[in-house]
Amino acid sequence: MAHRVTLIPGDGIGPEVAQAARLVLDAADVGIEWIERSAGTAALDEYGELMPEATLEAIRSTRVGLKGPITTPVGTGFRSVNVALRQDLDLFAAVRPARALPGVKLRHLGVDLVVIRENTEDLYAGIEYGRGSPEAAALRDELRALGGYELRPDAGITVKPISVNGTRRIVRFAFEYARANERKKVTVGHKANVMRYSDGLFLSTALEESRAYPDVAWEEIQIDHLASQLAKDPDRFDVLLLPNLYGDILSDLCAGLVGGLGLIPGANIGWEYAVFEPVHGSAPDIAGQGKANPIAMILSGAMLLRHLGELTAAENVEWAVDEVLRRGEMRTPDLGGSASTMAVAQEVALAVTAWEHGAS
Repeated sequence: MAHRVTLIPGDGIGPEVAQAARLVLDAADVGIEWIERSAGTAALDEYGELMPEATLEAIRSTRVGLKGPITTPVGTGFRSVNVALRQDLDLFAAVRPARALPGVKLRHLGVDLVVIRENTEDLYAGIEYGRGSPEAAALRDELRALGGYELRPDAGITVKPISVNGTRRIVRFAFEYARANERKKVTVGHKANVMRYSDGLFLSTALEESRAYPDVAWEEIQIDHLASQLAKDPDRFDVLLLPNLYGDILSDLCAGLVGGLGLIPGANIGWEYAVFEPVHGSAPDIAGQGKANPIAMILSGAMLLRHLGELTAAENVEWAVDEVLRRGEMRTPDLGGSASTMAVAQEVALAVTAWEHGAS
């Protein structure tokens, strides 16, 4: 059965790692038909916008996408492409596994974590008012009238909405994920002692929904303590369930535990659509130099295969990545080697082919 997949190469190192992942997924031979579309700064000249409607329509048509990292120009007024994509397609669940890979020197051995992050609310909802704007002034007046809150007139303002419905679905997603993947515990991170009506709602809703999953252990922990314990003893955790901002930050901490952002895949999943992408950024300083690590993008492709129901092919790609890293001969500079992006991808693709032919 053929699968139509929208491919968004992205910016900076995006086209390089996208080409690398495509090479490996094509070697897995599951009949993917690639529909390539642009987004980010690459789309500005042609469409005058960072996320063209044509790209969104392609994802709506194929229902799945594989996306390279995208740059949002700082201070230009453009909305973050990643935030826009998640909100426009209602990709409410971000899944970011962090697994210790063979041959990568680590402080903590055997790390195997999954961060599940609510993807559409919290401080990333995009409700912001600039310093000195009429909207900020009006909001200051309203807050003064409502509760006597005084904001400085030179303050920028970002609103943090967390809803029962938004929380309920991410909690259910996390517990269903734990069940389906034989995970034993879900840890909810929060700061409910300070933000009683946002993080407090996230925590109380998680507690209520967790009762439907007596087979999955549950705990709650304040986010600052969670960060401390992750750095000290990551083995005590399994699935981390977090609001949007905390999930973004702690997934990078988890990446550091297993060797860096170049090794961490990710998925953005909703009820109708799913987009898979590495956690790392576009790294424009090394773009075009063949230095980028393609492993995160390749493993994002493996998550895509699993989502498509191609479980054997997904296991094949994951095994091939492990095997190449275990040999230790083909590594990009971030892992202490000198191999190019495509050289690593070619080696992984060869391992995929060998696995298929029983040569492993």
